[in-house]
Amino acid sequence: MPTMTAVIFPGETKRWLVAYNPETGTTTQGRNLQEALKNLKEATALYLEECPVPFRGRALLTTFDLADA
Repeated sequence: MPTMTAVIFPGETKRWLVAYNPETGTTTQGRNLQEALKNLKEATALYLEECPVPFRGRALLTTFDLADA
């Protein structure tokens, strides 16, 4: 199983963390980092069982400032 990417950020209410996998588009949530990541692993594995996607390599995550545009 390849190493996948997890992007985790606070939800709108700040009570939940949203977990997103950019390789598959799967998204889930959890009350803390461990729960969010566990749920994302499960959701991504289930997705890949039904809809296998070719692995394109590891994603690169960076940030940028809009002021520099």
